[in-house]
Formats: sequence, C-alpha cells, structure tokens
Amino acid sequence: MHAIRLHAFGPPEHLVLDELPDLTPGPGEVRIAVEASGVHLLDTSLRRGEAGPLPLPELPTVPGREVAGVVDAVGPGTDRAWPGKRVVAHLGQVPGGYAEQAVAAEAALLEVADHVSFPDAVAAVGTGRTALGVVTLEPPGPDDVVLVLSAAGGLGWLLVQSARAAGARVVAAASGSRTQVLVADQVVDYAEPGWAEQVDGGVTLVYDGVGGAVGRTALELLRPGGRLVMFGFSAGAPTALTTEDLVARGISAGWSLGPRMAAVPGGVPGLARRALAKVAAGEWRPLVSTYPLDRAVRAHADLEGRRALGKVVLVRR
Repeated sequence: MHAIRLHAFGPPEHLVLDELPDLTPGPGEVRIAVEASGVHLLDTSLRRGEAGPLPLPELPTVPGREVAGVVDAVGPGTDRAWPGKRVVAHLGQVPGGYAEQAVAAEAALLEVADHVSFPDAVAAVGTGRTALGVVTLEPPGPDDVVLVLSAAGGLGWLLVQSARAAGARVVAAASGSRTQVLVADQVVDYAEPGWAEQVDGGVTLVYDGVGGAVGRTALELLRPGGRLVMFGFSAGAPTALTTEDLVARGISAGWSLGPRMAAVPGGVPGLARRALAKVAAGEWRPLVSTYPLDRAVRAHADLEGRRALGKVVLVRR
C-alpha cells in the first residue's frame, strides 16, 4: 500500500509518499480500504515537532487519525458482516490515516450511508463531533447574536449552520478571500484593521477557535452577560482574559474541549455518531477541501497558510 510518512520533524516537504506492506488486522480489528483521510491543524503542529494535546510520535510515522472507506478484511473475533460495508472511524491516539489502508478497532466503526460522501463522513467524525460538543455545551438561541471566528474553517462552518438553525443572528468572521464563501447575517474580515467596528452592535455569544488578538477583540464585543466559548487557538495563543474581565464585563468564559466535552451524555463517541447522523439527514452540509493523497505536502501548506476552505481531506485518486 502507499502511505504518507514523516521521517523527520519539520516543514510540509518532510511528508513523503512511501510504499509499505499491506496491513493485517488483529483481534477485534478491521482493515479499511481508505478513500478519505482527515487532516487536522494538530497534524501540522506534530509534523513540526511541537508537542501539545498529543505527545510527539515516534518516527517514522504515518500521520492522520480520521479515515473513511470500505472494510476489506477483519481480524480474529471480529464480526464477519463488516467486509464490504462503508465506514468511518476516528483512530484515537494512534495515527495511521494518511494511507491507502488503515486498521481500526471494531468498536470505533460507524457505518456511512450510501448517499454520504467519504470526505463528508470524515468531516463529521472529527470536526463535526467537536462542533456538536461546542453547541451542546453552550447552545445558541433565537435571542442571541453569535460571532463565529474562523467561520470558513471546517468547525466554524458547522457552528454558523447550527446558530442559524437555532434562529440566532449570526456574524461570520474569517480572513481575506475566505470570507467570500460565507453565508450569514453579517460577514466580516478580521484581517482588516478595525474589523470590530463593522459588527452591528454587541454580541451575546462568541465561538472562538482563533485566540490571540482576534479572540481578545471578539471578547470586547460581548455585551454584559455574554458568553465566550473557546475551543482552539489557531493564532498561536489562547484568548487572554482575567477574572477582572469576567467580573467587570459580567460575562462567562470557558474552554469546551477535553473533560467538559467528554462529560457530555454519550461522551465523544456519542457526539461523533450524532454528528454523522446530522450530515446524513442533511441538517449539516460540511465544507470540504480535498487533495489527492500524494499531495499531502500541499494540503499541509494550505492549511497552515489559511488558504484551504473548510475541512481538509486527503482522497484516493
């Protein structure tokens, strides 16, 4: 099989297409003929050698933790009905997704309906479950004015849809030409100086996956009693805030990932299942940018350079 491997930490060019032996599923496992592999911003940090929520992998490694495709082999003790089924799986702590084959635990499998594309299924099992967790922990309502940062990213795109479906007024924020794809009550470009002055009035809820100066500006747009929900910091640092900010402004703020999301009824696996169901029902329409597997270098470069739209997915040619 062909796979993308990282032999040394560094720039995107360190991702190399290699030919490796076919995989053999073990007890309780299946092998998936991979059609789509998710690329996460965390993958780019690990590629650079920057440890974070996950430890650095041993090299060489095949990156990627989200895969979708067709089961083509099963290991001992695994249900023999799986071969031929369309599935998606999150591989968890163990990478291996940027490849033509992946091995996953039977318990991690979710069946994919025929009308759902493999890239959309990948978007649901990773980005979708996070988006659903965010809106479950801090749901938007019809009286809210919601500001979504990085709204042209895979996660922000789904948060905009969720807020609009809830009847909220939505301000979608992104940078540069990425704003052109957005559909919301108001669209702003936070790469422009003074972008906050364009926002019509204050906001009651901020979904912040950017952090840094942009996140701080968004915090200052909150009305008294507003909520700041943080789930990432693509700017390089979380939004800076203090207890004084919370008291003086009368706002609430919290981090939605990790233990809080795991404590949602059904846990993270339940969120993935529900997110996939929302895509299958047409309630969510993911925004996806696809790249052939052998263009993983370009996929990483575009994701880091904020040129890619939505969820970045590697696909088999």
